[in-house]
Amino acid sequence: MPHWLRSSTVPLFIADTRLRRYRKLPTARSPWAADSGGFTQLQRHGRWTVSPKEYIGRLYRYRDEIGQMVWAAPQDWMCEPIIINGGTANRQRFAGTHLSVAEHQRRTVINLLQLRELGPDLPIVATIQGFERDDYLRCMELYWTLGRIDLTAEPVVAVGSICRRQGTSEACDILTALNRAGLKRLHGFGFKLEGLRDHGHLLTSADSMAWSLQARFEGLRLDGCAHRGPCNNCAAWAHHWRDRVTATFANSHLRQPDREGDQK
Repeated sequence: MPHWLRSSTVPLFIADTRLRRYRKLPTARSPWAADSGGFTQLQRHGRWTVSPKEYIGRLYRYRDEIGQMVWAAPQDWMCEPIIINGGTANRQRFAGTHLSVAEHQRRTVINLLQLRELGPDLPIVATIQGFERDDYLRCMELYWTLGRIDLTAEPVVAVGSICRRQGTSEACDILTALNRAGLKRLHGFGFKLEGLRDHGHLLTSADSMAWSLQARFEGLRLDGCAHRGPCNNCAAWAHHWRDRVTATFANSHLRQPDREGDQK
């Protein structure tokens, strides 16, 4: 939640869809990254209703008024079949883009080029999209073909369209292939405990809404919480969940270096 920026002592991942409602923005106490809200845009509308110029204008405001913005996600195009074909999943309706994976990838790359032209001094990261392993490698090549962007030289590259398969061998194959192709600093969108357990050693960072979903669907409520209902929007529960995650993996393979001097 945006107001957590005032008090959180750990990094946060805050969506533009939340921040844009604030007339007076909070001042960040800790580093944070901005999510573009792409999943919600494509799920509901099957397209982007926010222009690159509009998004860039808000990013400048967030950077200058909130402070400590480490990076921002682009307006990328996810490639899961449900996003492309439309339908219903997990009680959510998807409008469907009815475009190809290749077109989603092209639009993802073009958008990054547009955003970086409009906001050259903003820390907007590249997102690599696809569905099959080779799709991701082709997307990597597309960044070079269309924009002469070498993803191996980027400070971080976000990996999209993988969260629903994070507990599978497919996810491992994709992340391993990207690592072998030279992408050593990857951010995983929407990684749950299962994904971190199996593939966390291939990531530099990850975000998650698993804490909120667990609280909502299981009706979890911490002792002492004064709010009504479960802790699905509760900072205390979110921090408790994060502490449990970091403690679980503190001495596991996720903390082992994958190359000399690099700790995950």
